[in-house]
Amino acid sequence: MRKVINLLLLIIFITIPYSAFAILSMELTRGIAGAIPIAIVPFESDSSTSQDVSSIVTNDLKNSGRFKVYGRDALNQFPSDANNVSPDYFHSLGTENVVIGKVTPTSDGQYQVSFQLLDMFRGKGANSITLSKKYVVPADQLRAVSHHISDLVFQQMTGIRGIFSTKIAYVVVQHGQMPQQTRYILEVSDQDGYSPRPLLNSPEPIMSPSWSPSGKQIAYVSFENKHSNIYIQDIGTGGRRLLSSYPGINGAPAWSADGRKLALVLSKSGSPNVYVMDIASRQLKQVTRDFYINTEPAWAPDGKSLLFTSNRSNNPQIYQVNLGSGAISRMSFDGDYNARASYTHDGRYIAMIHRVSGIYRIGILDLDSGTTRVVTNSSNDSVSPSIAPNSSMILYDTVLNGRNMLGMVSSDGRIELLLPARNGEAQDPAWSPYL
Repeated sequence: MRKVINLLLLIIFITIPYSAFAILSMELTRGIAGAIPIAIVPFESDSSTSQDVSSIVTNDLKNSGRFKVYGRDALNQFPSDANNVSPDYFHSLGTENVVIGKVTPTSDGQYQVSFQLLDMFRGKGANSITLSKKYVVPADQLRAVSHHISDLVFQQMTGIRGIFSTKIAYVVVQHGQMPQQTRYILEVSDQDGYSPRPLLNSPEPIMSPSWSPSGKQIAYVSFENKHSNIYIQDIGTGGRRLLSSYPGINGAPAWSADGRKLALVLSKSGSPNVYVMDIASRQLKQVTRDFYINTEPAWAPDGKSLLFTSNRSNNPQIYQVNLGSGAISRMSFDGDYNARASYTHDGRYIAMIHRVSGIYRIGILDLDSGTTRVVTNSSNDSVSPSIAPNSSMILYDTVLNGRNMLGMVSSDGRIELLLPARNGEAQDPAWSPYL
């Protein structure tokens, strides 16, 4: 069952022509009340580039759910110099915060991108500038620099580091007319679904992608020859290597924070148990030693313990094992089903699948109070949570109108987005670290 035990994959790498356009289509379904108003003025440009920097920034901030964005369609003044910005005009729109900028081609075929964030409350002209940056990039980096600008504006306005420059990995399932025609494709894209890149293509299922701490590699499970194997693949070169192919289950890989070890699930001795493998030597250390189903390991931020899912209390629940002493303690008590847990990056909370009235939703366990809070509100199953590197958002997969797709929800439950796949169904997502 995919909700409980994650293990799979076969890889046949093929070349498919992918464009910079989104394979996932991000749709904001719920934002916060009292969102921060901000105007994103279309950047001055000679229109010689296919990437509209200001539109990308507009979409980033709008889809964060934290901003009320006045973009191109809401404006009739388009200044690109702080001295030409009218505080009265933007105040009449309902905002004191304005982003202006320019995109200018350089003599060597690149582009200079400059922008300023203005606070009209502080004054006019130079006195209103709170953030000012300039970059020179090739054309194929204009989208990346746009996301970087969004990150800077987001952090300046909220005090929280932005995640617009991060990546997501996920599996696209393309169904054929016959079951044997179904394809599974592991893709990596920008967090907004743009610039998708296929890493793996297979007639067998793909699951459990896990990012290395550097963001340069992904571990995953493969069912090549109808048997589960764990591989590590280099995102830059596409090269991969087999890491684990023991008899029985090889599943649920999870990287340690230093990138030297991988927690995984093996059933080579009978029941599924959690192990830790030294990646360089492939030396194994068995962590759990019993006849229960123990799966889905996830590292604590300090690297001294692992969370895992076990049925030792009859129904799946979350447990923690101390890697030094081997002591095991139960972590989840609310509800009759909790699985696929992972820590937020500050170690204060655990995100997990939490069943409520027969529906699988995303729950947040507060480790101080011991209480569980549900953050997804739909009546559809929400599974496979993966936490953004700033802990502000959780990526998951869900089912809507019979189709698997990805969703995002803020850790406080106030912001929700959907990312339907345009060329199939999307599932089993993983959010990258900061790159």
